[in-house]
Amino acid sequence: MLRKLLPLALLLAFGSAAADEAEIKKSLESKLGAKVESVTKAGYLGLYEVYSDGNIFYTDEKMTAILINGQLIDAKTMKNVTEERMRKLTAIKFSDLPLDRAIKQVRGDGKRVLATFEDPNCGYCKRLAKDILKLENVTVYTFLYPILSEDSVRKSKQIWCSADRAKAWNDWMVEGKAPAGKDDCDTTAVTRNQEFGRRLNISGTPTMFFADGERVPGAMPLARIEQRLGQSK
Repeated sequence: MLRKLLPLALLLAFGSAAADEAEIKKSLESKLGAKVESVTKAGYLGLYEVYSDGNIFYTDEKMTAILINGQLIDAKTMKNVTEERMRKLTAIKFSDLPLDRAIKQVRGDGKRVLATFEDPNCGYCKRLAKDILKLENVTVYTFLYPILSEDSVRKSKQIWCSADRAKAWNDWMVEGKAPAGKDDCDTTAVTRNQEFGRRLNISGTPTMFFADGERVPGAMPLARIEQRLGQSK
């Protein structure tokens, strides 16, 4: 039900009363028909931050209204509070990633680590692939995550079946040389990546994970990637 409500981006009136986070959580689960992961004080205007179904929304103590699809901005610092909280709430343990199902590229000492979920037909992913080639002393794990089309699935399987997966990936993403190999090897890794990504609510590509587990959806400038790699050692 919550997924149907989110696109509305409206204030929904309820008018019930709640005294604390636990009661708000219980009441919202009943009203929305969805599991609420957490309820915490937002620190602004008496609002409570609610995390559910991979999304953040806000309500007041009595749940007289719910703000859906709103971005909470700190007026003093102009910091996007919602965005910052989402990064923390969607963080994972890097060690939990199934790295054996990723294309591994090591440059230099390989001490810094970065994991990406990418679709071979994603334009932003192709831009990221070019930037990644400029990184030094890094190990990059690229998870083939075809979500855009059937052609994406076919190309992902062809790349996975290549003798040199990293070369096949870069040839296509950077040089535009389409994979020409077969796609009839054991490609369960691609299917399992799709299932794993859905469990993590990865809905777009590229999506990056740094060593500290922070998730960054979408494109990121090379300078910012370098900065984050330095911060997450």
